[in-house]
This record gives sequence, structure tokens and C-alpha cells, in this order.
Amino acid sequence: MPSSVPTFAELLRSATHSAVHLEMRDSYAVDYEKGPFAQWRGGFRHDVADRASWWRPWLDLIAATVARHVVVRRARIVSEPVSEYIRYEYSGTFTNVAAGEQVRWLPRRQASDIALPGNDFWLIDDRLVRWNHFTGDGASAGGEMSDDPAAVKLCADAFEAVWARAIPHENYKIS
Repeated sequence: MPSSVPTFAELLRSATHSAVHLEMRDSYAVDYEKGPFAQWRGGFRHDVADRASWWRPWLDLIAATVARHVVVRRARIVSEPVSEYIRYEYSGTFTNVAAGEQVRWLPRRQASDIALPGNDFWLIDDRLVRWNHFTGDGASAGGEMSDDPAAVKLCADAFEAVWARAIPHENYKIS
């Protein structure tokens, strides 16, 4: 198992063909989103025409990764009706799509028979897993890296099973 946890920029820059991300929580309380989430709750919505105001530098990193012909896919398993936090994520997901990410949503009821890992993760090139750990209230508890073949296979299989059932962002409607 790799001992150090690279930054997301380092991780995505190391990708040569794929980077997939599975999110399974209904809320997150990560520090960098506290301000934007509060603003969204106050009525702010991203302007489709004002790309310069979107989530930087993340979207620039995604766009640069996709420009290198790396396929970036994100799947979100969500409870329905969706939480306020998922409404917030959904509201801004068009920016991820515009940067080149493919995003799909899977209602949690449709995931009951899929073997899923215990944590959200990124899988890079079907060789390296970055586990995302969270506290009970959704705060980041750090990341962990693994190149264990069994963990890689679990994540790859889980992601593909979710992806096959999930609804593309442009077709998913929240209630």
C-alpha cells in the first residue's frame, strides 16, 4: 500500500486513461464547501454564462485531465427524496459536466444488491484507490491510498455496476 496520500491534483495528473469517483453519502461537511453551501442556501446559483466564477481550481484540473484524453466519471448514490446537500450538489453539477466529467446519479434503492466498499473513493487507471474517509457528521477524516488488487477489483466492479444502473445527469430529476 502506498504510504503517502497525494493531492487530488497529483492523483489526477498521474492518470493516463481513467479516473472514476464514487460518492455514497447524502451530506458532506468538508471545509472548502462551507461557504459555497451557505451561499447556495441563501439563494446563490451559478450563472451558466459566467464560467470564470465556477469552482476553481478544481474545474480547471478536470478540464486539463480530460484534455489529456483521460475519461473522468463520477457516480453518486443518493437517497430519495434527496437531502438539502444533494440539492446543492445537483445545482452545481452542470459545472462538472461542462469541465468534461461524466456524472450519473443512482437512487439508493436501486443499489441494494450491489457490493459496495465502505467508503467513497477515487479509482485511477484501474490500479490505485484513494479512499475518502469522513466523520459521522460529514467532515473530512483524510484520505488513504491502496494498490491492493482486491481493493482495486472491489472498487472497479462496484463503480461499473453503479454506472450501468445510474441515470446520466441531464436525465436525472430531483424531487
